[in-house]
This record gives sequence, C-alpha cells and structure tokens, in this order.
Amino acid sequence: MRNSPNSGPDTAINQLVAALEARHLANLTRSEVARALRALSSCYVERRAKLQSGAPLETAGKRASFALYYGPLHFVITTEIVRAIGFRNVTAIHDLGCGTGVGGAAWALQSDVKVTIAGIDRSEWAVNEANWLYRQFKLRGRAKKGDLSRGALRPNFRTGDAMLFAYSLNELPDDARSAAMSAVVAAIGRGAAVLVIEPVGRRLGNEGWWEHWKRTLNAHGVREQEWRFPSALLPDTTRTLARAAGLDLRELTARTLASAPASGITRTTAS
Repeated sequence: MRNSPNSGPDTAINQLVAALEARHLANLTRSEVARALRALSSCYVERRAKLQSGAPLETAGKRASFALYYGPLHFVITTEIVRAIGFRNVTAIHDLGCGTGVGGAAWALQSDVKVTIAGIDRSEWAVNEANWLYRQFKLRGRAKKGDLSRGALRPNFRTGDAMLFAYSLNELPDDARSAAMSAVVAAIGRGAAVLVIEPVGRRLGNEGWWEHWKRTLNAHGVREQEWRFPSALLPDTTRTLARAAGLDLRELTARTLASAPASGITRTTAS
C-alpha cells in the first residue's frame, strides 16, 4: 500500500487538464463554461430527477463543464484512493458507468502491471470522451455504449478483474442497483476486486441504498471508508473554474466501498 506524498498536482493531472482545455475551450470561453457548470451542479444537487433523461449533458457548455471540472476532480480523487488502498495488481478494470473515463484511467495509471480498461456508459458523448482519454494516456482501453439499468452488467468476472463504480450507482434506479449488487457479490466470490466511489454529501435524497449496500457487502469483506484530500491536488485552472461557478473546493471528499483492506488518509495541506 502506498500513500501519495504529493501536496500539489502531479504530472498526470496536469497532462489531463491541458488536454481537456485544448479539446473543450476551442469554441467556448471560460466564462461560458463557468455559467454552464453552475447549471450543471444545480442539476446534480437539486434536480436529480433529470439525471436519467440526460439533462446534465444536453448542451455543449454543460458537456465542456462536466469534462473540465468533474473530470479532473474525479481523476484526482480516484488516484488518491487507489494509491491508499493499494489496488495495484489488477489486470482488467471494468469501469461501470464510466462517464468520460477518468476513473478507470486514474486507476490504470497507478497499476504495477499491464492493465486493460473496459468502460461502459449510456451516453454516446461520454463513451467518445473516454476512448479519447485512453488514447491521450496511451492506455489499453475501450469504452462502449450500454445502460447499466437495462441489463448491460454481466457477472462474468474473475481473479485479476476489478469492478469500478465511480459516481455511477447513485444515478441508477433501485432495481438496477439491486442487479448491480448481485453482480458485485458474484464477482467477489470469483476473486474480483470491487471499488465503489460516491460523494460524501447527504443531500442526494436516496441515502438508503448506500446503507443497504454497506450492510450487505460487509459480509463479503467490503469496507466503507471516507476520504478527505486537499484541493491543492487540483491544478489552479480547475480551482479557478470552481470559484467562478460558486463551488466550494476547500477540500476533496469521497466515500468508498472496497473489497480490500483500506486505510483512510486525511491531509491538511492548505489549498
């Protein structure tokens, strides 16, 4: 297990942000992206009923803000969690609800062995972004379109595989989450690793599922952990975008369910 000693952005996140800015700021100003991010964050926190309809990605501005803000945010958080937990020898990462691919990419970049990524997401735009991202980091990965709420998840995992649900389970309907849990239990039984990452915030309106998952999976060796990291791990441009959108980035937080021993780390480096 290794904890990252960094107190600021590392090479990978700087590479990611530079590539994202070149890709998404060609036809949009930073002010336009900040306005779109305000609307996007409101949708996630206050109007979650719209998530299934695809509202977060309905405009070019929202898509750009999603990539430029949530992409780096989730990349850094996943990187730090994987470093701390020590999932460094998996050979295949199944990124389920992969979004723009940052979770699987962050994990793969921490691996001590060659790893492949198989991403799946219901958004065609997100799938294209994920495949672009894998190419940027020269990773062996492929994302494809599929809907976890419509039977796209198959429990055919084995030792060496890892199931990653990074900020995706909270968007699923209850029946799809139940099916996902059954697949997770089966995968653990066959030797696969499992990592679930979700926000810490209690305003999501559907907290019951997390408690149910925690209680059920605890019997299968899965542990809950909460994490706090300094916002200084993000590049200045990402933090500037957050401030322009009125978002509080004093620290980066997340909670996990992981099928391997985890040790939470708290950092107090000033942002």
